[in-house]
Amino acid sequence: MRFSLQREAFLKPLAQVVNVVERRQTLPVLANFLVQVKDGQLSLTGTDLEVEMIARCAVEGAEDGEITIPARKLFEIIRALPDGSHVTVIQNADKVTVQAGRSRYTLSTLPANDFPSVDEVEATERISVPEAGLKELIERTAFAMAQQDVRYYLNGLLFDLRDKTLRCVATDGHRLALCESALETQIGTKRQIIVPRKGVTELQRLLEGGDRVLELEIGRAHIRVKRDDVSFTSKLIDGRFPDYEAVIPIGADREVKLDREALRAALQRAAILSNEKFRGVRMEVSPNQLKISAHNPEQEEAQEEIEAETKVDGLAIAFNVNYLLDALSALKDEFIVILLRDANSSALVREAGNERSRHVVMPLRL
Repeated sequence: MRFSLQREAFLKPLAQVVNVVERRQTLPVLANFLVQVKDGQLSLTGTDLEVEMIARCAVEGAEDGEITIPARKLFEIIRALPDGSHVTVIQNADKVTVQAGRSRYTLSTLPANDFPSVDEVEATERISVPEAGLKELIERTAFAMAQQDVRYYLNGLLFDLRDKTLRCVATDGHRLALCESALETQIGTKRQIIVPRKGVTELQRLLEGGDRVLELEIGRAHIRVKRDDVSFTSKLIDGRFPDYEAVIPIGADREVKLDREALRAALQRAAILSNEKFRGVRMEVSPNQLKISAHNPEQEEAQEEIEAETKVDGLAIAFNVNYLLDALSALKDEFIVILLRDANSSALVREAGNERSRHVVMPLRL
């Protein structure tokens, strides 16, 4: 096997794949990239047996072959080379030589046959999604996923396919984030799948936005996302996601309309003096005004007042300030609406102009 290409052209697929490779491995070959050259195209594969990423690019002076090369070492070498370097990779028996100008590195390898392949995805659903649309869905919801929760089905992101809509939903039991996007084609059957946290993180890192269209293949136990230069495959969490629509408050008819940036800035300031453990802030709504207060065990106190478009009077409710700030960061409109029922019920936070993205935050008892 042999191939040559510019450092920058090599670095992009390496960077796309290297994060999938875990630093601690059960099998030595999982610390390596599978490097394959065929018909003038290089493909790099990395996997941790849960998530698999394959990146492709064109190469020059290619001789077909395949081998596995230590992933982090190869990535670090190429990253450390000067800009504009021309890199040549040559396989000699069980070693690989990386040459660039006067630099020369020899790396050990393992046979390509040892490299595990992810099961073929027998797609039951195939849908096309704009890359920018999928990127937005994940960015607006992924932060609300649980982390290492015993309810393992919460440690991932729900993809809910129905009619001509794709919804992404995440919850950790204290807050919920939902965003939906219209699809061009009708979905054959309603389908819910849960993509694990690592798969979501890698997918989020991979997506660049823009006008390109991605193909999603959904099988019984896997999801595969295909782009012209990359294929991403992740196992699915085998579990049932809770009925998230039951969590969205019904009858929350007390509406408070606020300038998103003004509210975010006021919450960030008040949070400085909130209790470090509970991160609680108290919000008091009165006509055309919202008061925000926070205090801590050192008897320190913060108070903020901002203008609000509301007729609600005498309603006080407390929240974890981090959950509110996360929701506000995921929303994009200039104005947001907070819908409340009473001091003990969840609040619904959404953009003033549309309901495509909704966030539910449970109250705190202060």
